Amino acid sequence: MSFATAWLILVACLAVSLVVAAMAALNTALPDIARSTGATTGQMTWIIDGYTLVLAALLLPAGAIGDRFGRKPVLMIGLVIFGLGSLAAVWVETPTQLIITRVVAGVGAAMIMPATLSLITAGVPREKRAVAISIWAGVAGAGAIMGFFVTGVLLNFFHWHAVFITFAVSSVATIALTFTIGSSKDESPGAFDCIGSLTSITAIAGVVYGLLEAPHRGWTDPLILVCLIGGVAMIAAFIVIEKRRTSPLLDVNLFRNRAFAAGSLSVALQFLASFGVFYLLLLQLQLVFGYSALKSAVALFPMVIGVGVFAMIGNWVAVRFDSLRFVLAAGIAIAAAGVLALGIFEADVYWKLGTMLGVCAVGIGLATAPSTTAIMSNTPLENQGVGSAVNDTARELGAAIGIALAGSILAAGYEKRIAETAQATHDQLAAFDPAAADQAAEGVRGSLAGAVEVVNHLPPQASSLAAQITDGAHAAFLPPLQSACLVLGSILMAGAVFLGWFAPRAVVGPEPEPEPELVDSGSRAYPRNSTEEA
Repeated sequence: MSFATAWLILVACLAVSLVVAAMAALNTALPDIARSTGATTGQMTWIIDGYTLVLAALLLPAGAIGDRFGRKPVLMIGLVIFGLGSLAAVWVETPTQLIITRVVAGVGAAMIMPATLSLITAGVPREKRAVAISIWAGVAGAGAIMGFFVTGVLLNFFHWHAVFITFAVSSVATIALTFTIGSSKDESPGAFDCIGSLTSITAIAGVVYGLLEAPHRGWTDPLILVCLIGGVAMIAAFIVIEKRRTSPLLDVNLFRNRAFAAGSLSVALQFLASFGVFYLLLLQLQLVFGYSALKSAVALFPMVIGVGVFAMIGNWVAVRFDSLRFVLAAGIAIAAAGVLALGIFEADVYWKLGTMLGVCAVGIGLATAPSTTAIMSNTPLENQGVGSAVNDTARELGAAIGIALAGSILAAGYEKRIAETAQATHDQLAAFDPAAADQAAEGVRGSLAGAVEVVNHLPPQASSLAAQITDGAHAAFLPPLQSACLVLGSILMAGAVFLGWFAPRAVVGPEPEPEPELVDSGSRAYPRNSTEEA
């Protein structure tokens, strides 16, 4: 591999690591941010989700813009917007202002993410492309945990502003490095698909918003139903529109290529597993094991190692032996086994949890790079930005579904089991301070984090009540956590079985046959290439 090729991969990976780390980092800093800005629970949610929603909704149009005007310029503009959005967070005074800065950063991230992968696939020689994609996929897969780790280190020494300053400085450094790499674009783009872009933005935003808010509002909330049903309807409308466009935003016929479709499904399943499990295990590590934010990030390192190492192995096997079907099915099945084990066996000490997390990481690692390779290898070279955006959109949708399912199952199970402990808390405190008793009972009833906060504010003489709340909250928390893992693992196992049947053997599948174009001839229509005489 030449120095220029290796340098291109390095710069692209640095850029994508910023985007992925920013998705995860604020989860660690959120308690400090809430105390400093006075954010409510709903506002805390949107400090995280505002970034994710905008990123997911804009990926497809941003990828198409990169194909049209040049991937390097779009990457650089995205880095500028991301850096400004991050830096602006240092001067905010209210939660609403912080949410706005996260939305701005999300716009930049949507321009960065597809550009990084499409620069690699368009700029790396074909014989080195599988290795390059493996490296990119490993960095993108492990970036969230590195975000947790770096944020944990910064918060140990500095104010939470340091997190945003670090992102801003990193974006400036990456812009400087981006000047040193080449660019690529579609040399003969058609008209930009404005209608398709607006439809895709509406569709993805509706589905992702519904999934993110469902654990908090409930799946039967009218707004959630409107967003989810409306989003799915808009996806159907998008498919119809794109089939009729001469220059579509996304050639939906690409999904008739089984390698492309299998890769997209596999990516969604991987991120359903990883982000659903992250959501659950971070809560368990910090609220049950009592780990700090930094120690929790270190505890997730088996995921970094497993994904990083096995991404290279999985891609080599899939490409070298034409075994995409085997690698995808086996990888997702191994990940499913790890997640199911988390649901079956009680992880009362870290080595058990770390072992099961490592199994999950091996499976995701095996499947991650071949999935992305299958998507990009079956996307025309001039549309690599859109292909990359499909890969990234599958990631975001999978992550949103995983978090929504895990969060909903956990919240419903906890609420069902905690009532007795909350009532006991109220009864024991009511004799001293009725108002405080109501507030404490509500905190215990709301979540495990709320119960921990109540325990931390009890006086030393209430040690027996503190122990009762802790034991009751843990007993209400752990069974639904295991139930959520069983549901996520079952979905993965079903996906593995489907991929074992559906995915082709070869990474590069045959071109999908185009639908025949009909030519009107009086009262009858004939395929343009038909030999039948009118």
